Amino acid sequence: MPQLTVKAIVTGVLLSIILSWANAYIGLFAGLTVSASIPAAVLSMAVLSLFKRSNILEHNIVQTAASAGESLAAGVIFTLPALLILNYWDVFDYWWVSVIAGVGGLLGVMYTIPLRHSLIVSENLAFPEGQATAQVLKAGQERGGEVRFLALGAGLGALLKLSETGLKLWDGIAQAAARVGDSIAYAGSNLSPALVGVGYIVGINIASLVLLGGLFSWNVALPVFGAFYLENNPEFAAAVAGMSAADAAFAIWSTQIRYIGVGAMITGGLWAIVSLRGSLVEAFRRGFGKSAAATTVAETDRDTPMRIVLSGVAVMAVFMWFIYYNVVGSAGISLAMTLLMATTGFLFSAVAAYMAGLVGSSNNPVSGVTIATILFSSLLMLWLVGREDANAPAAVIMIGAVVCCAAAIGGDNMQDLKAGRIVGSTPYKQQVMQVVGVVSATFLLAPILNVLLTAYGIGPATSEQPDSLQAPQATLMASVAAGVLGDAELPWNMIATGAAVGVLIIVCDEVLKARKAGFRMPVLAVAVGIYLPVELAVPIFLGGLLSYLAKRARGGEAARSGSLLAAGLITGEALLGIFIAIVIVATGDKAPLALPFSAGSWLGMLALAAVAVLLYRAGARGNAAGSS
Repeated sequence: MPQLTVKAIVTGVLLSIILSWANAYIGLFAGLTVSASIPAAVLSMAVLSLFKRSNILEHNIVQTAASAGESLAAGVIFTLPALLILNYWDVFDYWWVSVIAGVGGLLGVMYTIPLRHSLIVSENLAFPEGQATAQVLKAGQERGGEVRFLALGAGLGALLKLSETGLKLWDGIAQAAARVGDSIAYAGSNLSPALVGVGYIVGINIASLVLLGGLFSWNVALPVFGAFYLENNPEFAAAVAGMSAADAAFAIWSTQIRYIGVGAMITGGLWAIVSLRGSLVEAFRRGFGKSAAATTVAETDRDTPMRIVLSGVAVMAVFMWFIYYNVVGSAGISLAMTLLMATTGFLFSAVAAYMAGLVGSSNNPVSGVTIATILFSSLLMLWLVGREDANAPAAVIMIGAVVCCAAAIGGDNMQDLKAGRIVGSTPYKQQVMQVVGVVSATFLLAPILNVLLTAYGIGPATSEQPDSLQAPQATLMASVAAGVLGDAELPWNMIATGAAVGVLIIVCDEVLKARKAGFRMPVLAVAVGIYLPVELAVPIFLGGLLSYLAKRARGGEAARSGSLLAAGLITGEALLGIFIAIVIVATGDKAPLALPFSAGSWLGMLALAAVAVLLYRAGARGNAAGSS
């Protein structure tokens, strides 16, 4: 079947631009972005249905390009606003943003090409959102039958997202917190049906590990920290004393406890590279081998030749050297920064790709990977130039921006290639569309960022711009760079604690591996739970538990209808999230559809409970056994 058709390429370009804009706003506003693979697949089927002929491979090509634009936006907004917060930029410079985003995005595409066969074919990682995308694409080619489960899930996901985020009918989080002596106790859950869908597709093992990390962070580390640290740090204690218990818990977690997750991610990232060393070597050996004997490789397993990949990396490295030279004015330091960028970009793209295979790209800790990069880069700059160079923090942020874009693209692209593997696409054609998607979004991100900057402001709120977009990840990146190269202080004790926790988890996992246990403990899955707010881990665990119970009810394999319903929940919520973002940007009103009243969180809890019951019934009582 034809894949790289004109209508597919044009549709992919347009969706890449639109979804990158929408996710730029959502990421700056809420600190999270919406994975665009499934929404793009649905939109592709809607658009291409207007033509007399279209096929599943064209739809897959479209979603591949569109999701690349969304991921690139995530890499940009997680890092480059830090340059505004550090007062290095006043506005988003068009060419600087375009070059940094383009280089990082293209590196992400190239770095994951040699990893595709190892992670998707040899390792056969789950890539849950890639599987969900393939389910959506397959269901779109069918008539009747289980397609109704996809439509039902999409309708429910959209309706609940509209009710919660659009109409403000209920709160998106159910939470409770209380001060217990000198400490704080917290419990909470996000009420997103999409997160339940992600947990259902991920499965009980990974979902339980994410929850384990969240419970450790919020229900062990936070109370212990509150009991001892606040007592010995009166200034910090005074700062949180006037807050509500929930706000105080979040303040302590975001400024202190979260760095345990950063330390665990650093350990986990290094361990992932060590664990993947054989796969990485095999990937390069296979890549070079295929370039010499491409005719012997099946069409569904043909990647872009390695000589093209390495040439592209070399060209991108030259571009980055010129960028860094314009910032620091030293050829030697610029070369060191470029080498660091190229090395960490590849390593962390591999980590991001691996993590996407475990928990999906929506829950991929790209910002945590970027924090680790900025931390290493800051220490290098401290050694090279000290604290005297005022441009050093900006240079570090630019290294992080390239790596963040590469890692975001790497994780997302690998899940698209997983979907392509399932539906029978040609890998190198998808890789071409990944480049198209990156380039499409690259040159139109700076204008939309400046529109948002002018309309709302970016960073901490001020009296002139009280509704500023907070850009939480970029604010954290700026604090890390300033903490090493400026006057701010980093919680090094928390980072060290996280590194030690990571080592302990690795030891436990190796013991389980030696015993050939069915349950494993990949360190990065736990680190994700430590790093993310615990309310995100709770619905993910609920989804994993429902999947486990549905499989038990059917004697070992849940019905495919459950996976389709879960994919529909993700689709519907993502599409409505993007639509609401566009309406917000168009109207300039943060709540343009809000009703004048709210039911709190109890109505949302009831709605989520109803979704959970429906999802279990679909998985436990469906007619067709599922496989991907």
